Amino acid sequence: MTDALPLLAQINPGLWVILAGLLAALLPVGPARKALAIAAPLFAAVMIFDIYDSTEVLAGQFEIMGVELTTLRIDNLSVVWGYLFCLAGLINAIYALHEDSWITDSSALVYTGAAIAGVLSGDMLSLFLFWELTAISSVFLVWQGGDRAYHAGIRYLVIQVLSGVLLLAGAVMFANSRGGDFMFDYVGLDAPGGWLLLIAMGIKAGFPMLHMWMQDAYPKASITGTVILASFTTKFAIYALARAFPGTDILIWIGCIMTMFPVFFAVVENDLRRVLAYSLNNQLGFMVAGIGIGTTLAMNGVVGQVFVHVIFKGLLFMSIGAVIYRTGTAKASELGGLFRSMPYTTVLCLIGAGSIAAFPLLAAFVTKAMILSAALEEHLWVPFAMMLFASAGVMEHSGIKVPHFTFFAHDSGRRVREAPWNMLLAMSLAALLCIVLAWPWGGYELLYSIMPYPTDYKPYTWDHVVFQMQLLFAAIFAFTLLKRFRLYPAERRAEIVDMDILYRKIGRGAAVWADAVWTRLSARMSLGRGKAARRLGRRLYQAFSPAGALSHAAPSGLASVMTVTVLALVLVFAYVAGR
Repeated sequence: MTDALPLLAQINPGLWVILAGLLAALLPVGPARKALAIAAPLFAAVMIFDIYDSTEVLAGQFEIMGVELTTLRIDNLSVVWGYLFCLAGLINAIYALHEDSWITDSSALVYTGAAIAGVLSGDMLSLFLFWELTAISSVFLVWQGGDRAYHAGIRYLVIQVLSGVLLLAGAVMFANSRGGDFMFDYVGLDAPGGWLLLIAMGIKAGFPMLHMWMQDAYPKASITGTVILASFTTKFAIYALARAFPGTDILIWIGCIMTMFPVFFAVVENDLRRVLAYSLNNQLGFMVAGIGIGTTLAMNGVVGQVFVHVIFKGLLFMSIGAVIYRTGTAKASELGGLFRSMPYTTVLCLIGAGSIAAFPLLAAFVTKAMILSAALEEHLWVPFAMMLFASAGVMEHSGIKVPHFTFFAHDSGRRVREAPWNMLLAMSLAALLCIVLAWPWGGYELLYSIMPYPTDYKPYTWDHVVFQMQLLFAAIFAFTLLKRFRLYPAERRAEIVDMDILYRKIGRGAAVWADAVWTRLSARMSLGRGKAARRLGRRLYQAFSPAGALSHAAPSGLASVMTVTVLALVLVFAYVAGR
């Protein structure tokens, strides 16, 4: 479906949002720029709705240097991410209404547009272009966090650009094996360039050992920057994995490890935004594992989980952002008792916490169950047990710890104002969606309507509800017991070191050692060069000084012989060159 589309409809909707971002950089502070930030994602959503009619759309095709590009592809998979990123862009724009920063407004729009354009791209070269644009535009949101965020932003940018380089290399290898066809479809690990593409996507998705850029950069970004960052980059990578590697067995184990390891770090972490960054890894693990399972039920669960995850994770980041806005800190050791002065934020945060923990009647109860059920259907008992443990873990660190230490726990004595109205509005919209999309009387049917495959999965069965409640209440009981007997890890002011030990400790130590070795080596070389220069000077003095060897009496014919010899050599070379 290309020829039937008017020319305007063949333009990737994400490009309009990118254009709005560039325009926002030129607009002065005021309502016009904020109106543009809200209108741009809404316009993109309308364009997607106008173009897509339940059949695959391939448009925006042109050839450059012998390579055919398809800049617009909307099908049952990409359309979900397109709508989701438009929704996230709208909520983020409302949340940032109080902030008068043209850098935030402009980079957020470009970042949002690049993510939308990327998931709606049909070829790998277009995908690469927007893959890198998300990195370049989003780093400004990190740097908006202040001086402390500068180095984190540099590390973030290097890692994201590396991911893009690997993606391009893998795409070229894969396309060469298909006669120059760069169309972005199923790849698999057996295809040339498959492993490079998997690693590139794994960096953005936060695979184990490749994940620390999230915990490094997200907590250091600005308040609104963190919320925006949590919406796009990793979910863009999940889309790419779902498109290129469905049913790849190794992703099951990678995803299960991703669900488990953040639990242990989040329990002892003091910075609540880092806790949420770890829980982001945890939730991404469910999606990666579901892609690895690859059945229709699993893929539906992945798509649904991505959709609700952007909403409830954004809600949690927004609530902690509101706390930082009023108190200036996200340290669990410095908070507590805020339910007295921020009651609305407290309730909204609890809805987000219940959603991520998959409480019945809240988001993730339906979608996470679909992924777990798919694992059971395929008799994947060990992955099922690992994800079950991780489900209890996320209840502990995001469902309980975040709201408990922020709004309850010990009273920090802080008495602050409630969050600004626009923050409350954005959080309320997210909270409402968390409830509506899991509502048993027709609510989750809305979620089913956007899934790529038809499904009649029934989440609200007696067995499922009872089992889930048992799991959640067991986690609550364990937390209460540990707190009661003072066995729960104390909130420490120190920053927990994760895989960043490789570059913050070991790498830095290696760099200091290498610098010291080079300094000593340079000193030795300088000393050696000085000795050699003095020795050469003595030899030249001995030869050319008035008392030197060349000043001694010599046969007068010696100079003539030397002159004739040099002249003969010159004639020989000239003759050879002339031939």
